Amino acid sequence: MSEPTAVHETEPRCSAKGCTAPASYAVRWNNPKIHRPEREKTWLACPEHREWLAKFLDMRGFLRRVEELHEP
Repeated sequence: MSEPTAVHETEPRCSAKGCTAPASYAVRWNNPKIHRPEREKTWLACPEHREWLAKFLDMRGFLRRVEELHEP
């Protein structure tokens, strides 16, 4: 009987609730009511959730930019 394949802890995963897909994008944001202007938070996104996460933040005025993740 074979064991399930382990997910590598170092592989970035999507931040969308319940999603375990590999992340391809970094969604950069800042909540100006609680964060200093130079601070940026990052959510990771798979291709399926990139637009949804960006729109969620943009509607609140938090979105800074979306960047494609690159392999090291």
